Amino acid sequence: MPDTKKHEKYDMILDALQQLLTEKKIQNISVSEIAQKAGIGKGSIYYYFPSKDAILDALIERSYETPLHTAKNLAAQTDIAPFTRMAMLFQACRNSSTAFIKENNNSPDNASAQDLAFLHHKYLTHVISELKPALTEIIKQGIESGDIHFDSPAALAEIVLIVLAVKLDNSLLPSTPDEIEETVQGLIALLEKGTDIEQGTLSYLSLTPYE
Repeated sequence: MPDTKKHEKYDMILDALQQLLTEKKIQNISVSEIAQKAGIGKGSIYYYFPSKDAILDALIERSYETPLHTAKNLAAQTDIAPFTRMAMLFQACRNSSTAFIKENNNSPDNASAQDLAFLHHKYLTHVISELKPALTEIIKQGIESGDIHFDSPAALAEIVLIVLAVKLDNSLLPSTPDEIEETVQGLIALLEKGTDIEQGTLSYLSLTPYE
C-alpha cells in the first residue's frame, strides 16, 4: 500500500475519534465505533494502533504537532544564542497551551470533568516529554559555553517545563493573570540565582497577558 494511503487512513482514524469526542464521553467510545465512524473495518484499526488509548495519544500529538515541531527545529539551530532558543521553546509551550485551552472551551456539554482531566494529563505528558530533550540539550550547550552554571541539565529542563506547562494552560490549577505572573516571576528569580546568570536575562519569560 502506498505511504500516502497509509497516512490517509491513519488520519481518518484520528478524525473519527476527534468527532466522537464531541458526541460522547471517552469511556463510552469503543474501537468498533471509531472504525464505523472512519468507514473502515475494525481490523484495520489494529493495523495502525494497538488500543483506543494509543489512538487518543496520537490525536493529542497531532493536535499540538505544529508549534512543538517548529520550536524543536528552531532549538536545534546552534548558531542562535542558548537563551534565545530557550525563549522559542517557552513560546511553543504557550502556543500549545493556548490550543489546549481553546479545545477545552469547545468541549461538548456532556464532557465530564473526568474526561477533561484525563485529556489534560495526556496533554501535559506529551508537551513535557516532547520539549524536555530539546531544552536539556540547550542547557547543556549553555553550560559548555559558560553561560549557564548547573549540574543537572535534564532535571532543570523538567522543572521549568512542568511549572510553565501547568501554569500556562491554566486548567489544572486555575489562576488569575496576576497569580500566573507571580509564579513566572518566582521561576525567573529561582532560575537566575540557581544557574548563576545575570539578573534580567530571563525576563522574556514574563510576557503578559496570560489568558
